[in-house]
Amino acid sequence: MNEIETILQHEEKIERGGKEVRTLAQEMSQDASIEENKKRAYALFSHQELAAQTEDALTFLKEGVSQEQDWRIQEILAQAFDRYCADIGYERALPTIKAWLNDERANVRRAVSEGLRIWTTRAYFQDHPQVAIQLLSALKDDESEYVRKSAGNALRDISRKHKGLLSEELKTWDTSNKKVLFTYRLASKFLEETAQSSSQ
Repeated sequence: MNEIETILQHEEKIERGGKEVRTLAQEMSQDASIEENKKRAYALFSHQELAAQTEDALTFLKEGVSQEQDWRIQEILAQAFDRYCADIGYERALPTIKAWLNDERANVRRAVSEGLRIWTTRAYFQDHPQVAIQLLSALKDDESEYVRKSAGNALRDISRKHKGLLSEELKTWDTSNKKVLFTYRLASKFLEETAQSSSQ
């Protein structure tokens, strides 16, 4: 059994996240079926707090974990990135956030858009929702539907408390572009539901 199969045996813990992810890491660290170097590596990314303490840990998340194909592992990556941002402070993390959003790997970009949801409940973005909208909007025509779906849903989240800001941003989008239209439909869903309710 390889290290990925061992992770997937703990699917429920991964999906619940938080303390369950740390429990998973502890179990893996005691699992003799995983090669020692792989065991340390996967325990490392599961222990989300380590990314803020060492550049090597953050690099492993970006360069190593992002290469895995299973979606559950990518959920751990998203959680780990958010933990990194929380630990060092979201404003201080902005350069890293921007760098990951511009990375060539879809899983890296998606880790940011998904990991920080709901963006405007995070420190810094609570007071600067327009920055969150701007960063996410840059993904509106991303080549990956996986990324566009995450970005669109993240923008929809923000629209619940910042309808005006998102509405103004969406007015600037070229929805003749099919990729943009895909993201627009997700991002505007709550705005449209609100408009329909008001007209009834």
